[in-house]
This record gives sequence, C-alpha cells and structure tokens, in this order.
Amino acid sequence: MSDFDKENIFKKGAPNDAYAEYFIGQSYLNPLVDVNDFLAFVANVTFEPGCRNNWHIHNAKSGGGQILLCTAGKGWYQEEGSPAVELKPGSVVEIKPGVKHWHGAQKDSWFSHIAIEVPGEDTSTEWLEEVDDEHYGSL
Repeated sequence: MSDFDKENIFKKGAPNDAYAEYFIGQSYLNPLVDVNDFLAFVANVTFEPGCRNNWHIHNAKSGGGQILLCTAGKGWYQEEGSPAVELKPGSVVEIKPGVKHWHGAQKDSWFSHIAIEVPGEDTSTEWLEEVDDEHYGSL
C-alpha cells in the first residue's frame, strides 16, 4: 500500500466513469452517503497525478454550491479571473453558486477531497471547456 493510500482515509472508490467526459485523466468516486437517501450528497473524489476536471459552474435558483474538504495529496483550485490556489490536507474551499472554476491534482501528486454538494432549489452543474495543458502546465 502506498503512502497516499494510507493517507486517503476515505478510500479511492471506483473509477468515476459516469463523469469521465468532464475530466482529463482518471478520477475515482467513493460516495460516503446513500445516494438514494441523503440530506446532502457527500463523496470522496480522488484524482490521479495530472487529473483535473473541466471548468464548471454549480447553478442554483437558491442555496446550492459546493464545499471541498481536502484530505490527501496536493491539488489545485481556481476560479475564473483569479490565480490558482494550492490545496493540501486541511484546505477547505467554499464554492458559491454561479462561480466558474475547476479543481484537480497537481502534476506530480495524487489528490483527494471530500465534495459536499450544498442542497438548494433547481441545482445543476454546467460543464464547460477543458483546462488546457498549456494553462495547467504553467502552474
């Protein structure tokens, strides 16, 4: 077992095939609540080195958004128009509805975070363009 696997206390989970089209690289999803009966969807998301999701927006008529609790490895979070922020165990990111952003692993590190989908009215995720290699490589 690798050091990352020991650090990743909520476990990697299964390949995130349902959302693979919205990621560069392989991600893994481990739901931490019953997906058919929950107050808020909570899951551990693990990214292999270099994996990141596309730019996206969490939309909601009211409420909504997402909270990331970083648990293992090193990653990045970036909002449109702002510099990327390094993520490490203990980092917390509050993503307001309507904010265009992306997140993922650093080039040389696995990365995991707990994703908490904040309940709201008429919530949805709007998936946008990829975070291109040139932009990502400059971090």
